Amino acid sequence: MHLTSLTRCLLGSLIVATLPLRGADDALARDARAAMERATAFMRGIATEGGYLWRYSLDLKERAGEGVATPTQIWVQPPGTPSMGMAFLRAHEATGDARYLDAAKAAAHALAVGQLESGGWDYVVDFDPKAAAAWYRKSDIGKISAADAAKRKNVTTFDDDNTQSALRLLLAVADASKGSREPRDARIVEARDYALKKLLEAQRPNGGWPQRWTGVPVDAKEYPVQPARMPKDYPREHPKLNYNGYYTLNDNTHRDCVMTLLDAAKRLGNPVFRAAAIKGGDFLILAQLPEPQPSWAQQYNAKLEPDWARAFEPPCVVSNEAAGAMRLLVDLYLETGDQKYMEPLPRAIAWFKRSEISPGVWARMYEIGTNTPIYGDRDGKIKYRVEDLTPERQTGYSWKGAYGVPEFFRYYDEVKSAGRTAILAKRAAAEAKAKTKESRAARAKALEPRVREVIAALDAQGRWVGSGGRRVAGPQITTGAFIANLRTLADYLEAVK
Repeated sequence: MHLTSLTRCLLGSLIVATLPLRGADDALARDARAAMERATAFMRGIATEGGYLWRYSLDLKERAGEGVATPTQIWVQPPGTPSMGMAFLRAHEATGDARYLDAAKAAAHALAVGQLESGGWDYVVDFDPKAAAAWYRKSDIGKISAADAAKRKNVTTFDDDNTQSALRLLLAVADASKGSREPRDARIVEARDYALKKLLEAQRPNGGWPQRWTGVPVDAKEYPVQPARMPKDYPREHPKLNYNGYYTLNDNTHRDCVMTLLDAAKRLGNPVFRAAAIKGGDFLILAQLPEPQPSWAQQYNAKLEPDWARAFEPPCVVSNEAAGAMRLLVDLYLETGDQKYMEPLPRAIAWFKRSEISPGVWARMYEIGTNTPIYGDRDGKIKYRVEDLTPERQTGYSWKGAYGVPEFFRYYDEVKSAGRTAILAKRAAAEAKAKTKESRAARAKALEPRVREVIAALDAQGRWVGSGGRRVAGPQITTGAFIANLRTLADYLEAVK
């Protein structure tokens, strides 16, 4: 076949026209890689034994997680050490660069060092030898007396995705390091397996988890497997009781336990973890409150009754946490195919639709019995108007909002209408399409403006400097910004491969 001179000319013009674009793509990819490397090198330079806090002043003299921290401390709660480790893993996945896997391993190992005897983590891991003696760690087992152990802190925290996020990092790093014989990797695997074992032990007979756990199994007789019920009476002021053992939906605590176990089941192929996750779904069915308020509570006592937690968290029926519970039930239906997870939802949806305080807006808390919106304050008294709260509580807690409820309604309607088989097929098709050359090119093009912004924002020292938020005045180095920016660059590099 012979090309005419005009065809050759047109083809040549087309090739020439595309060359600058390809060159620009290559240059941006190089700049993205360089920015990732510089930013990672800087953050590793300020890490403590491979772990991280949330915020650092520019001179590094002031450090903090949720609270003020010292140079020997790291933070577990997101966006702390586990979140940083997962960001490094994402960079390794996108680039294949072993430096990012090493950074993720360092973060996971820091968590392994700080793992408690109870199997999980406090919010803080302290590497100062004297300060570390305040905790009873897994590494102390058999090395200290029972009397000494009893004096030390040993409370696993499930609240705020604390222990769960740490465990998910251990799972992911161990997965990425399969076959390695490094002592560090062996310790990470050991910590992973111990944390999973203890997470199973912490699960109550009805499938729920406490907000915090000391590692001591409970007496099953004290935690009966029965449907949730409304308390016949309850204190109208905060009773100042220890609520650490309460079943907790607040801050997605329960969902995070379930999703972590599903992750473990898929990575390790162990049906025990999947069974425990499904049992967690069964808890949500039990925990649905009876009519006429068939939603969920923020936290429950051992009798599965709504109860007090903090002074501004009275027994109540909730919208925010209930939305998360409902989404998890649909997710478990898609996971298992069991229709029982869909059965509670029509009643809950009907309650939501009759409990709007304005179109698309709900109060976070509703009074038991009356369904009147209520609010809490640090004085431990129930209020009926946001205006009656102190200024600090008016803005320091979410009292009204959409809480993802309209989005859930759409999600539920789609799943109910299409059915499980069609939804799973649609997801598989979308996943396959995302891997095509055309989809990757479109994704890269969409990311370009943000990638250029991220690269331009990196300073000469390799820092992304931004606001510390409402808690801290002045410019800060934050793990939140680093995680978001590193993921953006990784997503772009993956798209232009």
